[in-house]
Amino acid sequence: MYKISEFAKLTGLSKETLRYYAEVKLLEPAYIDPVNKYRYYDDGSYFLAILLVKLRGFGFTIQEMVSVMEDESFTNLEKLLQQKRNAISLQIDNLTAKLNELDEFLESGRENEA
Repeated sequence: MYKISEFAKLTGLSKETLRYYAEVKLLEPAYIDPVNKYRYYDDGSYFLAILLVKLRGFGFTIQEMVSVMEDESFTNLEKLLQQKRNAISLQIDNLTAKLNELDEFLESGRENEA
């Protein structure tokens, strides 16, 4: 079992984030001491925390992460990851188009100067 400060260092999530994740039922401590209210996490919590770190890195919203965590079988995870991949790919295409448009605009300004 890991105290919240140990678990934060282990996972890279801040103590505040861990408290928030517990509040929204995203990642609850494995045990809360009834006397001192210390939060303890176990190895199972670790793997879920690492999954949340990955999902957050992929741009998942809290609601999307909650839907992943509510599906304990993770049967929809691949579908959600594919949807996120498609969304990121579309963003890349849109940004590439904007970049090309910007380059063309800059180039047209240079042609007018000559």
